[in-house]
Amino acid sequence: MNITDVKVYPVEEDKLKAYVTITLDHCFVIRDLKVIHGASGLFIAMPAKRRKDGTYKDIAHPLNADTRNQMERTILSEYERHVQSTGGETLFPSVEHD
Repeated sequence: MNITDVKVYPVEEDKLKAYVTITLDHCFVIRDLKVIHGASGLFIAMPAKRRKDGTYKDIAHPLNADTRNQMERTILSEYERHVQSTGGETLFPSVEHD
């Protein structure tokens, strides 16, 4: 399995830095991955759905650490490249509430 395309959609939020869409082997798309800034740096959160009891369940996720690490390296590399090339400009500013 190879990630053949990564699209980064930065946002202006405290911990959430971007939404990401990836394509696997030019034939399978996964949307709504998230780049999150946590206590130990950036990491990737898989797309998840909220359940009736308020918990979240991943919709799609890697089955082993090697695949997760490969995905994280590829996505974070593209995120960093995107941030550097746009000067940190975001596409989806957060909405401020009064």
